Amino acid sequence: MDYKKLYEIIDDSNNIVFFGGAGVSTESGIPDFRSAKGIFNEKLNKNFSPEEIVSHSFFYRNPEEFFKFYKEKLIYREAEPNNAHYALAKLEEMGKLKGVITQNIDGLHQMAGSKKVLELHGSIHRNYCTSCREFYDLEGFLDLEGPIPKCKKCGAIVKPDVVLYEEGLDDNIINESIKLISSCDTLIIGGTSLVVYPAAGFVRYFRGKNLILINKSKTKFDSEADIVIHDSIGKVLSETIKQLTGND
Repeated sequence: MDYKKLYEIIDDSNNIVFFGGAGVSTESGIPDFRSAKGIFNEKLNKNFSPEEIVSHSFFYRNPEEFFKFYKEKLIYREAEPNNAHYALAKLEEMGKLKGVITQNIDGLHQMAGSKKVLELHGSIHRNYCTSCREFYDLEGFLDLEGPIPKCKKCGAIVKPDVVLYEEGLDDNIINESIKLISSCDTLIIGGTSLVVYPAAGFVRYFRGKNLILINKSKTKFDSEADIVIHDSIGKVLSETIKQLTGND
C-alpha cells in the first residue's frame, strides 16, 4: 500500500490522538485476548473460562485461582516497548501527539517515553490493599508471599489496579479520553478490533478531519475511516517517523 497520504496527514497535523488496544503490544510478545491464539481462547481444562476468571465476582469468590491466572497470563515482566510504542513517544516529543488512550495494562507506552497516557483498563504496575489502600508497585506486589497477596500493613488482599469484568471504567479517565478524542483533528486507532465496550464507543466522539485505522484484521469502522491499513502497527508507525524525520 502507498503510505504517502498517511505521511502527509501526520506531517500536517499537530493535534493527533492515538487510541490503541492489545495489538499494539503483541509485537512485544504479549498475547492479545480474542484472536485464535489469544488468552481467552486457551483451553484451561477447568470449569470456568478465562473471561470468568478475570471478573469482579470471581476475584472475590476464588482469589487464589484468580491470582494464579493473573500472574501467569497477564503479567509479562520481560516485555519491552516495540517500534509502535517508540514511534508514538516520538510523535509526542515532536509536539504532534496530544495523548495516548490505551486499553492495555502493561505500561509499555510509559516505558517508551510517552508522557500523556490514559489507561482505560488500569495497570499491572499499580496495586492497592483492598482495606487500607497501601500502594504496591509491580515488584512489591510480586514479592508478597503466598498464593493470595496480602498487605504487609493490615493483612487484607492486595488487588491489582486493573478493570475486571463487571467493574466500571474510571469516570475521570473516560471524561479525559472523550475530551481528547472530541477535540483532536486526527485520530489514529491501532491494534484493536473495536469490539470491547464502552471503550469502542469512544470513536463516536471524534469530530476531526482524519480517522486512521491500523490493524491487522478488519474492523466495523473500516468503512468510516479516511485511511485503513491492515499491517503491523509497529512497522507502519516506525516508517512514518522515518519519513517525518528523514532518518533511515
